[in-house]
Amino acid sequence: MKKLILLIGLIALGSSIIHAGNLTRLLRFPDISDKHIVFSYAGDLYLVARDGGVARRLTAGPGLELFANFSPDGTKIAFTAQYDGNTEVYVMPAEGGTPKRLTYTATLTRDDLSDRMGPNNIVMGWTPDGQYVLYRSRKKTFNDFVGHLYKVPVEGGLSEPLPFSTGSWCSFSADGRQIAFNRVFREFRTWKYYKGGMADDIRIHDFDTHNTTNITRNEAQDIFPMWVGNNIYFLSDRDRVMNLFAYDTTGHNIRKLTNFTDFDIKFPNAGKDAIVFENGGYIYVYNIEKASVEMVYIEVMEDNAGSRTAYKDAAERIASATLSPDGVRLAIGARGDIWSVPSEQGITRNLTASSGVHERNPAWSPDGRYIAYISDESGETEIYIRKPEGNEKPVQLTKNADTYKYAIRWSPDSKKILFNDKMQRLQFVDTDSKKTTLVFKSPMSEIYSFNWSPDNKWVCYSVNDTTRISKIYLYNLDSKKTYKISSDWYDSYSPVFSDCGKYLFFISDRDFNPIYSSTEWNHAYQDMSRIYFVTLQATERSPLAPKNTEAAISDESKPADDKGKDKASEKKQDIVIDFEGIEDRIEALPLEAGNYWNLNVFDNKVYFASSGMNKPAVARMFDLQKKEVKELGPYALFEISANRKKMVLRQGDSFYCIDVPQSQISLGKSVSTDDMKLWVNLREEWQQIFTEAWRQMRDFFYAPNMHGVDWAAFRQKYEPLVAFVNDRNDLNYIIGEMIGELNTGHAYVGGGERNNAPRIKTGLLGAEISRHESGYFRIDKILKGENWLDDVKSPLTGPGMKIAEGDFIVSIDGKPVNQTPDLYSLLVGKAGVETEIGISSKPNDKDVRKYVIEPIESEAQLYYYNWVQHNIDYVNEKTNGQVGYIHIPDMSVEGLNEFVKHFYPQLSKKALIIDDRGNGGGNVSPMLIERLRREVSMMAVGRNSERPYSKPAEMMNGPKVLLINQYSASDGDLFPYQFRKHKLGKIIGVRTWGGVVGIRGSLPFVDGAFLNKPEFAHYSAEGNGWIIEGYGVDPDIAVDNDPYLEYLGKDTQLDKAIEVILNDLQNFNGTLPGIPAFPDKSR
Repeated sequence: MKKLILLIGLIALGSSIIHAGNLTRLLRFPDISDKHIVFSYAGDLYLVARDGGVARRLTAGPGLELFANFSPDGTKIAFTAQYDGNTEVYVMPAEGGTPKRLTYTATLTRDDLSDRMGPNNIVMGWTPDGQYVLYRSRKKTFNDFVGHLYKVPVEGGLSEPLPFSTGSWCSFSADGRQIAFNRVFREFRTWKYYKGGMADDIRIHDFDTHNTTNITRNEAQDIFPMWVGNNIYFLSDRDRVMNLFAYDTTGHNIRKLTNFTDFDIKFPNAGKDAIVFENGGYIYVYNIEKASVEMVYIEVMEDNAGSRTAYKDAAERIASATLSPDGVRLAIGARGDIWSVPSEQGITRNLTASSGVHERNPAWSPDGRYIAYISDESGETEIYIRKPEGNEKPVQLTKNADTYKYAIRWSPDSKKILFNDKMQRLQFVDTDSKKTTLVFKSPMSEIYSFNWSPDNKWVCYSVNDTTRISKIYLYNLDSKKTYKISSDWYDSYSPVFSDCGKYLFFISDRDFNPIYSSTEWNHAYQDMSRIYFVTLQATERSPLAPKNTEAAISDESKPADDKGKDKASEKKQDIVIDFEGIEDRIEALPLEAGNYWNLNVFDNKVYFASSGMNKPAVARMFDLQKKEVKELGPYALFEISANRKKMVLRQGDSFYCIDVPQSQISLGKSVSTDDMKLWVNLREEWQQIFTEAWRQMRDFFYAPNMHGVDWAAFRQKYEPLVAFVNDRNDLNYIIGEMIGELNTGHAYVGGGERNNAPRIKTGLLGAEISRHESGYFRIDKILKGENWLDDVKSPLTGPGMKIAEGDFIVSIDGKPVNQTPDLYSLLVGKAGVETEIGISSKPNDKDVRKYVIEPIESEAQLYYYNWVQHNIDYVNEKTNGQVGYIHIPDMSVEGLNEFVKHFYPQLSKKALIIDDRGNGGGNVSPMLIERLRREVSMMAVGRNSERPYSKPAEMMNGPKVLLINQYSASDGDLFPYQFRKHKLGKIIGVRTWGGVVGIRGSLPFVDGAFLNKPEFAHYSAEGNGWIIEGYGVDPDIAVDNDPYLEYLGKDTQLDKAIEVILNDLQNFNGTLPGIPAFPDKSR
């Protein structure tokens, strides 16, 4: 025992004391046989002896090869791969050889190693007899949280589902009569130390008795069961760091086997006598008999092609572009570099050429001498300027940055630069003195809209202050005073001075033209904004004021105008502003209400972009002298040069440089970006991306204390792994592990330039089939659809199609199917493609009926529709039509649509069951809660009507209950919290996910990656602290669905909801009154 304790102590130090010279790290997803270890490295499979050494590559296919598992006899390897354009299950000889494809499944949109749902079709292991490969798939689920377990014959053929409604990591007993399994799959979620509703236990299911037993029952995560002998080994983070534990199936006790204190154990697999796993990028083996752990010394000696310096086209990663003052060049921010590109002809220059630095947001000075930009060369985001010729070193203007900088804007005299940042400040820096001056710090949010006056003495900006109404302010550089310009009653934003300095233009939401809902007597306001302006001096007439013209009188003594004088060279007069009564001088341009942006005012013209309800975005120009507006074309993204003579337009990935238009735009040749090629040192770029991800999380995470962790220490912990990245997915993995240390939801990383295999979509039939002994395929079930909707069409249904359950599919495109083990192998590439299908009532090729159908790429919506309709019918049947049922799949557009589709038609019911299970979140829960909270204020009835109605009319007066489960997530968490807060009814099910710290869009990364930063958190209205996050919402009545019974169709949670709602109906005393006697006013 002392030896074991000593050994465990050494295990805890393992990853920090090993510094062997050529060891390879980031070895992932290992498995072990009697002789070998197989693992993934940089997306390929490798084989190495159990005692280590130089690994031999087994695969080199397109895409990824992952999750390798030895067959029980060690002669074969099953694995997940993307050879043929989809993520599927393959098998190959253990020593290497040609892989054989075993599955043909749906091509999912969410099928990514970096996605929190994980890749599809993950190989989980084998049946004990070695005849079947076990895998988890989301091919038939409408809920991305949920996957099912299948087994596929090693010789090929249709897969068979295991009898569970959901399943994840699993392992059979030696006799195959029992299975230990997880229900929840969340190992790809970047959230460590999680104890919310999805924290899973290990369960054992007995295939003889069909009893399921929870053997761990811990609030932490107990995952990856591995059944060896009388023990079920598993991982648990019950002591914070994920370590190896064992459950004794005879004594029913749990013991801890390892004590790693730095990195989690990841992705273990068990052989006959050992367990292999990854930790800190290395592979370890736990010897079961000796109860000892050793690190396996492995070298991968390959060309590391995935991390070699690569030739890239920066034009594929253009983030921003700006015109030179004369319009002959563009300064472009692309793939982390600043480029100078000729608008017509000339040399393309990469001014920064730095793989390890992110330079962005270039801005050309109005005098043309400099290009300013934001760079993290110093380790923080600072502002630099450099000559556009690129022959001099850049000059750093700002220093000691304490947060993320967003954008920059030059003053007209090219002496100062305005910039905004995440600290919600608006500041400017003097290019000569490098002194930074604070203009304003917002108490609410970042300041995104700001501009200079023509005389360089004023800064205009808009900001949401504590009233939550966006207002416009002017700041004077001389007096350092700030003045409010706009009203407290209307959102006003995007201020810009006219070039003459007489007017300030802005956009404001002051139009109130409601539209009314077709589902209820309710309103919405759209197209509220127009363009407004204010005269800055009280004596200045409006440019829209009526004018009178008189005949001119010639005065020959007066000198002629200097027509050759350059207006741009005239010295701008200091702008004088009369603030008294300034709000009373606001006027609107005579334009229709809509959405407006991108204001530019010069030469008595206003250039802008606009859109409206059912109106596409266009560029327009308003002539202040002629008082007329002209549409210029469908170009909402444009910029005008400092000399006001050139305009650059962006259409998709193309740029067009034209003269400032006076009428409809006619595009010519686009700006050539063909020469924006560069050599990228991928290792330097990946290091930069890692650092920026760490820095962004530091600057944007909602809690300034970073949840109490030492965020700098976690950077030091994970940064050494970056040097071992040879596949872009592994960089996302490292960043994900790092941000997971913050122990919060919605911290996600993904994307980036990866070698993704092209997808070849398998056509699906909207049916469940089985292979008959004749070799033909029987249609066991046809999924009903709503064939008037494109995404809910069922291919085997429709007018004139006589296809029934029990019929046989005998041919595809004229080819008999009875010699094909898997029908779907004939439908690869057939999604959305007209395909002939032969149908017979009997398993033969006689009396074949042929139809041309269009197979679909996903059956998810069909499965969802059928599930919801079944629940509606079931509730109707069990309650004699008294109770309605609504399922809300998420809190975005789809969920809102489902609520609307099923709420209003069921308001005649006496009660309502709302189902929040599997709700993936969004932001519409307050809308739904508001409707569910409505109370009757009065009744009304019309002549000859036998049915009175309530006011408000669209309300459910009767009892309500809510169903939740561990997949009720994000806004699906907030919904039951509000439901309970407002005492709307009982909540039934199991505790929800517990992730409610909100996010917004990602900031740019050089290779297109994204990082979601949890920025907005919730705390209780009573001031009792932060709510829901990391725990979830408890039910009032706890009911957990048994995965076997649920697979058979028994929904215990729904049954309980029906029982509760019927009991509530019996005790309900709020029945609406009938029609009283009509008044008699005759006396």
